[in-house]
Amino acid sequence: MVNKILQGDLEYIFNGLSDKERSKFKDSRILITGAGGFIGYTLLNFLAEYGSELEIDKVLALDNFILGKSEWLENLSNNFSFIRVRNFNVARDKLESIPSINDYDTIIHMASIASPTYYRKHPLNTIEANVWGLRNLLDFFSDKEIRGFLNFSSSEVYGDPDPARVPINEEYFGNVAFNGPRACYDEAKRFGETLCYVFNKEFGMKVVSVRPFNNFGPGMKLEDARAPADFARSVVYEKDIEIFSDGLATRTFTYISDAVVGYLKALQYGKFGYFNIGMDRPEITIRNLAEIFASEGERIFNRKIKIRYSKSQDNDYLTHNPNRRLPDITKARRELGFNPKIEVREGVSRFLMYLKEEAEK
Repeated sequence: MVNKILQGDLEYIFNGLSDKERSKFKDSRILITGAGGFIGYTLLNFLAEYGSELEIDKVLALDNFILGKSEWLENLSNNFSFIRVRNFNVARDKLESIPSINDYDTIIHMASIASPTYYRKHPLNTIEANVWGLRNLLDFFSDKEIRGFLNFSSSEVYGDPDPARVPINEEYFGNVAFNGPRACYDEAKRFGETLCYVFNKEFGMKVVSVRPFNNFGPGMKLEDARAPADFARSVVYEKDIEIFSDGLATRTFTYISDAVVGYLKALQYGKFGYFNIGMDRPEITIRNLAEIFASEGERIFNRKIKIRYSKSQDNDYLTHNPNRRLPDITKARRELGFNPKIEVREGVSRFLMYLKEEAEK
Protein backbone atom coordinates (compact mmCIF):
# COMPACT_ATOMS: atom_id res chain seq x y z
CA MET A 1 0.00 0.00 0.00
CA VAL A 2 1.35 3.42 -0.98
CA ASN A 3 1.93 5.83 1.90
CA LYS A 4 -0.89 8.43 1.94
CA ILE A 5 1.53 11.32 2.44
CA LEU A 6 3.67 10.15 -0.48
CA GLN A 7 0.54 9.72 -2.60
CA GLY A 8 -0.49 13.29 -1.82
CA ASP A 9 2.99 14.57 -2.64
CA LEU A 10 2.97 12.85 -6.03
CA GLU A 11 -0.44 14.32 -6.86
CA TYR A 12 0.85 17.75 -5.78
CA ILE A 13 3.78 17.42 -8.21
CA PHE A 14 1.52 16.38 -11.08
CA ASN A 15 -0.81 19.32 -10.44
CA GLY A 16 2.19 21.65 -10.22
CA LEU A 17 3.05 20.99 -13.88
CA SER A 18 1.19 22.70 -16.71
CA ASP A 19 -0.49 20.73 -19.49
CA LYS A 20 2.31 21.83 -21.80
CA GLU A 21 5.00 20.62 -19.39
CA ARG A 22 3.25 17.28 -18.95
CA SER A 23 2.92 16.83 -22.72
CA LYS A 24 6.70 17.13 -23.16
CA PHE A 25 7.17 13.77 -21.41
CA LYS A 26 5.36 11.91 -24.18
CA ASP A 27 7.55 9.09 -25.55
CA SER A 28 10.53 10.30 -23.50
CA ARG A 29 13.31 7.91 -22.52
CA ILE A 30 14.77 9.10 -19.24
CA LEU A 31 18.22 8.28 -17.87
CA ILE A 32 18.74 9.16 -14.19
CA THR A 33 22.03 8.89 -12.31
CA GLY A 34 22.06 8.82 -8.52
CA ALA A 35 18.50 7.54 -8.72
CA GLY A 36 18.61 5.73 -5.39
CA GLY A 37 19.12 8.84 -3.26
CA PHE A 38 16.80 11.13 -1.31
CA ILE A 39 15.55 13.25 -4.21
CA GLY A 40 15.39 10.15 -6.39
CA TYR A 41 12.85 8.62 -4.01
CA THR A 42 10.15 11.19 -4.77
CA LEU A 43 11.18 11.70 -8.40
CA LEU A 44 11.15 7.98 -9.27
CA ASN A 45 7.92 7.37 -7.40
CA PHE A 46 6.38 10.22 -9.36
CA LEU A 47 7.56 8.83 -12.69
CA ALA A 48 6.23 5.40 -11.70
CA GLU A 49 2.85 6.72 -10.56
CA TYR A 50 2.25 9.01 -13.53
CA GLY A 51 4.45 7.40 -16.19
CA SER A 52 1.50 5.89 -18.04
CA GLU A 53 -0.52 9.12 -17.97
CA LEU A 54 2.52 11.12 -19.12
CA GLU A 55 3.19 8.45 -21.80
CA ILE A 56 6.82 8.00 -20.78
CA ASP A 57 8.50 5.29 -22.85
CA LYS A 58 11.12 4.08 -20.36
CA VAL A 59 13.24 5.06 -17.39
CA LEU A 60 16.73 3.78 -16.57
CA ALA A 61 17.76 4.37 -12.96
CA LEU A 62 21.51 4.24 -12.34
CA ASP A 63 23.24 4.24 -8.94
CA ASN A 64 26.37 2.73 -7.45
CA PHE A 65 24.65 2.47 -4.03
CA ILE A 66 27.77 3.59 -2.19
CA LEU A 67 25.67 4.42 0.87
CA GLY A 68 23.57 1.26 0.70
CA LYS A 69 20.92 -0.44 -1.39
CA SER A 70 17.61 1.23 -2.09
CA GLU A 71 14.96 -1.48 -1.72
CA TRP A 72 12.20 0.92 -2.73
CA LEU A 73 13.92 1.39 -6.10
CA GLU A 74 14.08 -2.35 -6.72
CA ASN A 75 10.39 -2.58 -5.79
CA LEU A 76 9.53 0.08 -8.36
CA SER A 77 11.50 -1.78 -11.00
CA ASN A 78 9.67 -5.02 -10.15
CA ASN A 79 6.25 -3.37 -10.27
CA PHE A 80 6.65 -1.08 -13.29
CA SER A 81 7.95 -2.68 -16.47
CA PHE A 82 9.11 0.61 -18.01
CA ILE A 83 11.54 1.27 -15.12
CA ARG A 84 14.88 -0.54 -15.03
CA VAL A 85 17.58 -0.32 -12.35
CA ARG A 86 21.28 -0.85 -12.95
CA ASN A 87 24.18 -0.79 -10.50
CA PHE A 88 26.47 1.64 -12.29
CA ASN A 89 29.24 4.09 -11.41
CA VAL A 90 28.83 6.94 -13.89
CA ALA A 91 32.34 8.22 -13.15
CA ARG A 92 34.14 4.92 -13.81
CA ASP A 93 31.90 2.60 -15.83
CA LYS A 94 31.44 2.90 -19.57
CA LEU A 95 28.14 4.31 -20.73
CA GLU A 96 28.59 2.30 -23.93
CA SER A 97 28.18 -0.88 -21.85
CA ILE A 98 24.52 -0.07 -21.22
CA PRO A 99 22.24 -1.76 -23.77
CA SER A 100 20.33 0.73 -25.93
CA ILE A 101 22.11 3.68 -24.29
CA ASN A 102 21.69 5.67 -27.49
CA ASP A 103 17.91 5.54 -27.07
CA TYR A 104 17.85 7.87 -24.07
CA ASP A 105 16.95 11.47 -24.79
CA THR A 106 16.34 12.97 -21.34
CA ILE A 107 19.24 13.04 -18.88
CA ILE A 108 19.03 13.80 -15.15
CA HIS A 109 22.38 13.80 -13.37
CA MET A 110 21.92 13.53 -9.60
CA ALA A 111 24.82 11.22 -8.74
CA SER A 112 26.58 12.65 -5.70
CA ILE A 113 26.77 12.29 -1.95
CA ALA A 114 24.99 15.36 -0.55
CA SER A 115 25.23 15.01 3.24
CA PRO A 116 28.33 16.81 4.63
CA THR A 117 28.93 13.98 7.12
CA TYR A 118 29.15 11.42 4.32
CA TYR A 119 30.83 13.38 1.56
CA ARG A 120 33.62 14.19 3.99
CA LYS A 121 34.01 10.43 4.48
CA HIS A 122 34.06 9.85 0.71
CA PRO A 123 35.65 12.99 -0.76
CA LEU A 124 37.12 11.40 -3.89
CA ASN A 125 33.89 9.59 -4.74
CA THR A 126 32.08 12.92 -4.33
CA ILE A 127 34.45 14.70 -6.69
CA GLU A 128 34.33 11.86 -9.22
CA ALA A 129 30.53 11.82 -9.45
CA ASN A 130 30.21 15.59 -9.80
CA VAL A 131 33.09 16.11 -12.22
CA TRP A 132 34.07 12.93 -14.07
CA GLY A 133 30.56 11.48 -13.98
CA LEU A 134 29.10 14.69 -15.38
CA ARG A 135 31.88 14.95 -17.97
CA ASN A 136 31.22 11.40 -19.15
CA LEU A 137 27.54 12.18 -19.66
CA LEU A 138 28.22 15.46 -21.42
CA ASP A 139 30.79 13.83 -23.70
CA PHE A 140 28.50 10.97 -24.59
CA PHE A 141 25.40 13.02 -25.33
CA SER A 142 27.06 16.10 -26.86
CA ASP A 143 26.54 14.88 -30.44
CA LYS A 144 23.10 13.36 -29.92
CA GLU A 145 19.58 14.69 -30.25
CA ILE A 146 18.31 15.02 -26.70
CA ARG A 147 15.23 16.67 -25.22
CA GLY A 148 16.75 17.82 -21.96
CA PHE A 149 19.79 17.56 -19.71
CA LEU A 150 19.34 18.46 -16.03
CA ASN A 151 22.42 18.78 -13.84
CA PHE A 152 22.04 18.88 -10.07
CA SER A 153 24.33 21.54 -8.67
CA SER A 154 23.85 22.89 -5.13
CA SER A 155 23.21 26.01 -3.09
CA GLU A 156 26.64 25.21 -1.63
CA VAL A 157 28.19 26.84 -4.70
CA TYR A 158 27.60 30.11 -2.81
CA GLY A 159 29.57 29.04 0.27
CA ASP A 160 29.15 31.33 3.28
CA PRO A 161 27.59 34.36 1.58
CA ASP A 162 28.34 38.03 2.12
CA PRO A 163 25.34 39.24 4.20
CA ALA A 164 24.93 42.10 1.72
CA ARG A 165 24.17 39.52 -1.01
CA VAL A 166 21.41 37.73 0.91
CA PRO A 167 18.86 36.77 -0.43
CA ILE A 168 21.24 35.11 -2.88
CA ASN A 169 20.53 35.40 -6.59
CA GLU A 170 22.07 33.23 -9.29
CA GLU A 171 24.69 35.81 -10.32
CA TYR A 172 26.45 35.88 -6.94
CA PHE A 173 29.92 34.38 -7.35
CA GLY A 174 30.02 33.00 -3.82
CA ASN A 175 32.43 32.86 -0.90
CA VAL A 176 33.75 29.32 -1.03
CA ALA A 177 36.81 27.70 0.56
CA PHE A 178 38.73 25.61 -1.96
CA ASN A 179 40.75 23.99 0.83
CA GLY A 180 38.91 22.34 3.68
CA PRO A 181 36.53 19.52 4.58
CA ARG A 182 33.58 20.78 2.50
CA ALA A 183 35.56 21.74 -0.60
CA CYS A 184 35.25 18.31 -2.22
CA TYR A 185 31.52 18.92 -2.60
CA ASP A 186 31.33 22.70 -2.98
CA GLU A 187 34.10 23.03 -5.55
CA ALA A 188 33.05 19.93 -7.47
CA LYS A 189 29.57 21.41 -7.88
CA ARG A 190 31.05 24.74 -9.01
CA PHE A 191 33.32 23.05 -11.54
CA GLY A 192 30.38 20.94 -12.73
CA GLU A 193 28.52 24.11 -13.63
CA THR A 194 31.59 25.32 -15.50
CA LEU A 195 31.56 22.08 -17.51
CA CYS A 196 27.91 22.69 -18.40
CA TYR A 197 28.73 26.23 -19.50
CA VAL A 198 31.63 25.07 -21.68
CA PHE A 199 29.62 22.28 -23.31
CA ASN A 200 26.91 24.78 -24.11
CA LYS A 201 29.44 27.12 -25.73
CA GLU A 202 31.33 24.37 -27.57
CA PHE A 203 28.50 22.07 -28.60
CA GLY A 204 25.31 24.04 -28.05
CA MET A 205 24.12 21.66 -25.33
CA LYS A 206 21.04 23.03 -23.60
CA VAL A 207 22.05 21.96 -20.11
CA VAL A 208 20.18 23.32 -17.12
CA SER A 209 21.74 23.32 -13.64
CA VAL A 210 19.54 23.50 -10.56
CA ARG A 211 20.79 24.67 -7.18
CA PRO A 212 18.71 22.98 -4.46
CA PHE A 213 18.21 24.79 -1.15
CA ASN A 214 17.83 22.51 1.88
CA ASN A 215 15.40 19.91 0.62
CA PHE A 216 13.75 17.66 3.21
CA GLY A 217 10.88 15.23 3.49
CA PRO A 218 9.95 11.62 2.63
CA GLY A 219 12.82 9.61 1.19
CA MET A 220 15.37 11.25 3.45
CA LYS A 221 17.10 8.50 5.44
CA LEU A 222 17.03 9.06 9.18
CA GLU A 223 20.77 8.33 9.19
CA ASP A 224 21.38 11.09 6.63
CA ALA A 225 23.03 13.31 9.32
CA ARG A 226 21.57 16.58 8.02
CA ALA A 227 19.50 18.58 10.50
CA PRO A 228 15.97 17.65 9.31
CA ALA A 229 16.87 13.95 9.28
CA ASP A 230 18.56 14.14 12.69
CA PHE A 231 15.58 15.92 14.22
CA ALA A 232 13.08 13.53 12.63
CA ARG A 233 15.09 10.59 13.91
CA SER A 234 14.94 11.97 17.44
CA VAL A 235 11.15 12.23 17.21
CA VAL A 236 10.72 8.73 15.79
CA TYR A 237 12.95 7.14 18.46
CA GLU A 238 11.75 9.47 21.24
CA LYS A 239 15.14 10.92 22.03
CA ASP A 240 16.32 14.45 22.77
CA ILE A 241 16.97 16.60 19.73
CA GLU A 242 20.66 17.46 19.76
CA ILE A 243 21.98 20.63 18.14
CA PHE A 244 25.73 20.47 17.46
CA SER A 245 26.16 24.26 17.20
CA ASP A 246 24.78 27.40 18.80
CA GLY A 247 21.68 26.89 16.67
CA LEU A 248 21.78 30.44 15.27
CA ALA A 249 22.65 29.71 11.63
CA THR A 250 19.63 30.41 9.43
CA ARG A 251 18.10 28.55 6.52
CA THR A 252 14.96 28.26 4.49
CA PHE A 253 13.78 24.68 4.05
CA THR A 254 12.20 23.29 0.89
CA TYR A 255 9.74 20.42 1.14
CA ILE A 256 10.57 17.75 -1.40
CA SER A 257 7.39 17.89 -3.48
CA ASP A 258 7.83 21.63 -4.09
CA ALA A 259 11.46 20.98 -5.01
CA VAL A 260 10.63 18.21 -7.51
CA VAL A 261 8.10 20.46 -9.24
CA GLY A 262 10.93 22.97 -9.72
CA TYR A 263 13.33 20.34 -11.02
CA LEU A 264 10.86 19.01 -13.58
CA LYS A 265 10.07 22.53 -14.77
CA ALA A 266 13.81 23.16 -15.18
CA LEU A 267 14.18 19.90 -17.12
CA GLN A 268 11.67 21.24 -19.65
CA TYR A 269 13.35 24.67 -19.95
CA GLY A 270 14.74 23.99 -23.42
CA LYS A 271 17.89 26.12 -23.28
CA PHE A 272 21.03 26.65 -21.22
CA GLY A 273 20.35 27.98 -17.75
CA TYR A 274 20.89 27.79 -14.01
CA PHE A 275 18.31 28.28 -11.28
CA ASN A 276 17.91 28.48 -7.54
CA ILE A 277 15.25 25.95 -6.58
CA GLY A 278 14.12 26.47 -3.03
CA MET A 279 11.67 28.09 -0.64
CA ASP A 280 12.24 31.78 0.05
CA ARG A 281 10.27 31.97 3.29
CA PRO A 282 10.53 31.84 6.23
CA GLU A 283 14.23 32.14 7.04
CA ILE A 284 14.58 30.45 10.43
CA THR A 285 17.36 29.39 12.77
CA ILE A 286 18.34 25.77 13.29
CA ARG A 287 17.00 26.22 16.82
CA ASN A 288 13.63 27.26 15.33
CA LEU A 289 13.65 24.15 13.13
CA ALA A 290 14.30 21.95 16.17
CA GLU A 291 11.39 23.59 17.99
CA ILE A 292 9.07 22.91 15.04
CA PHE A 293 10.09 19.24 14.99
CA ALA A 294 9.59 19.00 18.75
CA SER A 295 6.11 20.57 18.69
CA GLU A 296 4.94 18.65 15.61
CA GLY A 297 6.44 15.49 17.08
CA GLU A 298 4.40 15.96 20.22
CA ARG A 299 1.24 16.55 18.18
CA ILE A 300 1.71 13.64 15.76
CA PHE A 301 3.51 11.04 17.90
CA ASN A 302 2.27 12.24 21.31
CA ARG A 303 5.85 12.40 22.53
CA LYS A 304 7.60 15.06 24.58
CA ILE A 305 10.87 15.86 22.83
CA LYS A 306 13.50 18.00 24.55
CA ILE A 307 16.15 20.09 22.80
CA ARG A 308 19.71 20.17 24.03
CA TYR A 309 23.04 21.44 22.78
CA SER A 310 26.01 19.13 22.33
CA LYS A 311 29.49 19.20 20.89
CA SER A 312 29.94 17.03 17.83
CA GLN A 313 32.61 14.35 17.98
CA ASP A 314 33.42 15.34 14.40
CA ASN A 315 36.02 18.11 14.65
CA ASP A 316 35.18 19.35 11.13
CA TYR A 317 31.42 19.45 11.70
CA LEU A 318 31.14 23.25 11.62
CA THR A 319 34.17 24.09 9.49
CA HIS A 320 33.10 26.42 6.64
CA ASN A 321 29.44 25.88 7.55
CA PRO A 322 27.39 28.74 6.00
CA ASN A 323 25.77 31.14 8.45
CA ARG A 324 22.84 31.90 6.14
CA ARG A 325 21.15 30.20 3.24
CA LEU A 326 18.27 32.15 1.73
CA PRO A 327 17.53 32.04 -2.02
CA ASP A 328 16.24 34.72 -4.32
CA ILE A 329 13.96 32.71 -6.61
CA THR A 330 12.80 35.61 -8.78
CA LYS A 331 14.47 34.09 -11.86
CA ALA A 332 12.87 30.66 -11.39
CA ARG A 333 9.49 32.26 -10.79
CA ARG A 334 9.78 34.36 -13.93
CA GLU A 335 11.30 31.86 -16.36
CA LEU A 336 10.05 28.51 -15.04
CA GLY A 337 6.80 29.43 -13.33
CA PHE A 338 8.18 27.95 -10.10
CA ASN A 339 6.09 28.94 -7.08
CA PRO A 340 6.74 26.84 -3.94
CA LYS A 341 3.91 26.86 -1.42
CA ILE A 342 4.66 24.39 1.38
CA GLU A 343 6.20 26.29 4.29
CA VAL A 344 8.45 24.60 6.79
CA ARG A 345 5.92 23.71 9.52
CA GLU A 346 3.58 22.06 7.05
CA GLY A 347 6.55 20.24 5.49
CA VAL A 348 7.76 18.99 8.88
CA SER A 349 4.23 17.83 9.69
CA ARG A 350 4.00 15.92 6.41
CA PHE A 351 7.45 14.37 6.90
CA LEU A 352 6.61 13.15 10.41
CA MET A 353 3.18 11.84 9.35
CA TYR A 354 4.90 9.97 6.52
CA LEU A 355 7.35 8.41 9.00
CA LYS A 356 4.56 7.48 11.39
CA GLU A 357 2.59 5.77 8.66
CA GLU A 358 5.69 3.86 7.54
CA ALA A 359 6.37 2.74 11.13
CA GLU A 360 2.82 1.44 11.47
CA LYS A 361 2.97 -0.76 8.36
